[in-house]
Amino acid sequence: MVSSVTSSSLLNQAVSAAKSSASTQTSSASTSTASSVGSAALSSMAGNFNQFLTLLTTQLQHQDPSNPTSTDSFTSELAQFAGVQQQVETNTNLTSLISATQDTQITSGIALVGKTTTATTASLPLQSGKASMTFTAEQAGPVAIAVTDASGQVVKTDTMTATAGTNSWSWDGNDNSGQQLSDGQYFVAVEGTGTSGETASFPTTVSGTVTGLTRTSSGVNVQMGSATVPLSDLDGFSGA
Repeated sequence: MVSSVTSSSLLNQAVSAAKSSASTQTSSASTSTASSVGSAALSSMAGNFNQFLTLLTTQLQHQDPSNPTSTDSFTSELAQFAGVQQQVETNTNLTSLISATQDTQITSGIALVGKTTTATTASLPLQSGKASMTFTAEQAGPVAIAVTDASGQVVKTDTMTATAGTNSWSWDGNDNSGQQLSDGQYFVAVEGTGTSGETASFPTTVSGTVTGLTRTSSGVNVQMGSATVPLSDLDGFSGA
């Protein structure tokens, strides 16, 4: 049996890992917003290119024949804008390709709606006041579990003695004070001891009912109530 100091250390590690997962999710949402801003910027550049061509043509038509504008200057500016236009077209074509791929993924993913599925992720969906997950321990011994809400606030901590191999853990949605929390997206982390005696993080596989699919700039996501999980993280599904 390990000492309380060791258990405390495992719990601290679990809390830190769960907070980190919540922070990463927030950063991903910010990246998606930045991508939308980037798309608007590309559209603006395309408009500026067309405007440049109009101004260039007008200037050539009205230049002083006895003192023509330097062709080198025009050529340099035109080359720069042509490069921008080419990049705009490349990004537009890439966006179309990604969109087509996502359409295929969404079409295939529709069959998941209403079914129970599992995903290897730290995102823990609380649905109808219940959540569950599994993890694989490298050896038998104590493990610490920490759950945070979407803002990174710790709401639940727990310890258990794991067996070597697959272990399961369920949560009734009550926080450390015994108060029932609202359904939504939470984040979980599990810390235990590796085979060499060092602290080890154990990846979690959560379960949830798929309620919908959404498209984002980074890919297709599966909705489990208010929880969001990338489609690529799914392990499988079951149910009628």
